Amino acid sequence: MNSRKIELMVGVFMAVAIAALVFLAMQVANNTDATRGATYTLSAKFDNIGGLKVRSPVKVGGVVIGRVSRIYLDAEYLEPVVEMRISVDYNRLPETSSVSILTSGLLGEQYVGLEPGFVDDFVEMLQDGDYIVNTNSALVLENLIGQFLFSQGND
Repeated sequence: MNSRKIELMVGVFMAVAIAALVFLAMQVANNTDATRGATYTLSAKFDNIGGLKVRSPVKVGGVVIGRVSRIYLDAEYLEPVVEMRISVDYNRLPETSSVSILTSGLLGEQYVGLEPGFVDDFVEMLQDGDYIVNTNSALVLENLIGQFLFSQGND
């Protein structure tokens, strides 16, 4: 009878441990509320996306409002296009907004930073499928170091 009680306790402990691991895996995957529920798609063309990846966060002022859903190369102009899924809770972004590829810290992950533009009577809000025209490409650290070294060589 005593060994049966120990086996039961070990089973309960294992079930709790597995549940904790699943919860931890969901947290590590950054499965936030901003990507659950209804979303709409915005796109932006960049000259260089650096190390941006699918599922990278889209942030406004540090708050995650969506995720990068797709990255592809425009067949006509050969420019990288980034598609973003934005939560409908944040559907009041003006068409004058700008988007940049930023880095968390010096060598951290890259994310899309969205800066809301001005709003007046003539400015419309971004809708599902719209393109954000004002973009700033990623700064590639290797290019900056190369430019610095090249400028030092000329002195």
